Amino acid sequence: MQEISQVPPLDLKRQYEPLAKEITATFERIFDSGNFVLGPDVAALEQELASYLSAKKTVGVNSGTEALWLALKAINIQPGDKVLTSPFTFFATVSAICNAGATPIFADIDPNTFNIDPEQVKNILDRDTERKIKAIIPVHLYGQSADMTPLLSLADKYNIFVIEDACQAIGTYHLGKRVGTLGHLGAFSLFPTKNLGALGDAGFVSTNNSELADAVTLLRAHGSPVRYVHDKIGSNCRIDTLQAGIIRLFLPKLEHWIMLRQKAAAYYDQHLKVLEDKIQIPLRVSYSTHTFHQYTLRVKNGKRSQLSETLTQNRIGNSVYYPIPCHLQKAISTLGYKKGDFPNSELAADEVLSLPIFPGITEAEQDYVIKTISNWAK
Repeated sequence: MQEISQVPPLDLKRQYEPLAKEITATFERIFDSGNFVLGPDVAALEQELASYLSAKKTVGVNSGTEALWLALKAINIQPGDKVLTSPFTFFATVSAICNAGATPIFADIDPNTFNIDPEQVKNILDRDTERKIKAIIPVHLYGQSADMTPLLSLADKYNIFVIEDACQAIGTYHLGKRVGTLGHLGAFSLFPTKNLGALGDAGFVSTNNSELADAVTLLRAHGSPVRYVHDKIGSNCRIDTLQAGIIRLFLPKLEHWIMLRQKAAAYYDQHLKVLEDKIQIPLRVSYSTHTFHQYTLRVKNGKRSQLSETLTQNRIGNSVYYPIPCHLQKAISTLGYKKGDFPNSELAADEVLSLPIFPGITEAEQDYVIKTISNWAK
């Protein structure tokens, strides 16, 4: 057996190589059709994604970022409105709010799950006496659902919209229902590194409301119901037909790929939980499955950079998602947030570290990761 001396953070070639002939055939079929924008493949994908999620409608778009923006525009978010979300997420969650003309405001995270804390959300909504908050975007970070039951109850109480940022969590269940079907709208990314990824940028919006689906469909194509007639100010946010065809090929494999991620995560759990004085393995919650877009540790006692450096020196892929919480980003500095405003998010940004996890990672590779971490912990 060849000795393992490196582990990539992910290996898409390994994942997709068994499908190489089918991928090529898909490209050739669409090329021969001459239909490269919307068309039958996009319509079929939207039906297949809706069926997979048990959602009424999905609308294919060009990225998860635009999925968030379109969802906000579909609920008629306006300048002067506020949208509540987590400060511990990829910045696209926040930039979509800003690009929709609204102001992002934040509720801190639960330190155990990294997802938005419903109690913090309640406190903010209770204080919003002017009722400027029109929507909440809970993020299902790393592949585990936010605690949606109290969030949905709060949204109902205050009559605000819920847009789920499910960009990292396709396939995750919350109390038996797929994320992206719990709120008014769901936004998904199909970026290549996601659990279900295209061969380029892509995404989609999900909803159980036909009117909202129609609004997203209109907005993704310049607000144009028929050619050269424009009812709304939209944009060009259509999913490429080629990417739709590829996702149609990959979608039936998704459950198997998720199972392989969950198996790899369980293997890490088994061998790393003994190091609890140095690291904290991902917490599992009772209300959600975990699809492990990332396997993310907390590294205790300010030692994250040391462990990251050790892994890197041993040619083991590792990443920090995310090193700067959104409220401290220069791009929104005019909003006046400062260090200390959201301590749980700030501590997470200092401690999180994601290990290699992908369909096809071998136990030998994981053993090398585990051994390296164990030696570091000594």
